[in-house]
Amino acid sequence: MSMIDVMIRVDAICNKYDKYDADKHRNDAADPFSRLYAAVDAEIDAAIEKYERAVRERNRATAVALNADVRRTKARLMEEVIKLRKLATKKVKGLSPEEAELRTDLVSALPHRIQSIPDGVGGAADQNGEGNVRPGIKFDSSAENFDEGYFQTSKESEEFRREYEMRRIKQDEGLEFISEGLDTLKNLAEDMNEELDRQVPLMDEIDNKVDKANADLRKTNVRLKETVNQFRSTRNFIIDIILICVILGIAAYLYDILSQ
Repeated sequence: MSMIDVMIRVDAICNKYDKYDADKHRNDAADPFSRLYAAVDAEIDAAIEKYERAVRERNRATAVALNADVRRTKARLMEEVIKLRKLATKKVKGLSPEEAELRTDLVSALPHRIQSIPDGVGGAADQNGEGNVRPGIKFDSSAENFDEGYFQTSKESEEFRREYEMRRIKQDEGLEFISEGLDTLKNLAEDMNEELDRQVPLMDEIDNKVDKANADLRKTNVRLKETVNQFRSTRNFIIDIILICVILGIAAYLYDILSQ
């Protein structure tokens, strides 16, 4: 471990337990800005240290988890910057204009400091540590740290790969089953279309027979109506003759009676 690493670790430990220094933070209760800024500054140092651990870590999965934690810390710190901006504009008793202006400058520099924290993705301002809050200190993350053991697969990565392969196989089986079902439905639809095509001539023939039957029925109805009308006419003629005969008989009977 180099002297720079020792200094960084000592500083991080001091910042970590700095909140327990009662003499230093006796007046922080009346100044929320100082308390929040100190917490943000400590978080920045802790995030940088966490990235350095990720660089030295030989387990690939652990390194990825550490870098992800650094990115979450950066996102949370950017939210704290908004709170610090609001606190910096508030008037504090006993605070000189120069100190108020200094607070504004400190808050303005925070976003750059936060974005400069390397996170293993390449989105930081300087992945080699030149964006560090301590001028003159650089963190070497060159290729010499990526030794042969760095790229060796771990138990977690092997389990993850096996689980991924199993899920992919199950997904492929599910897709293949769905594809077979769709092919079956397609074949059924084609068979139904062919059967309907074969039924079309039969349906046309049935329609023709129905039309012919309707025409014959209409003709039969017309002939039946004519027959009924003729029967009614003949019956009426006979009834008329009978009535005439009855009337003539009655008239003859009356004539004979009156003649006597």
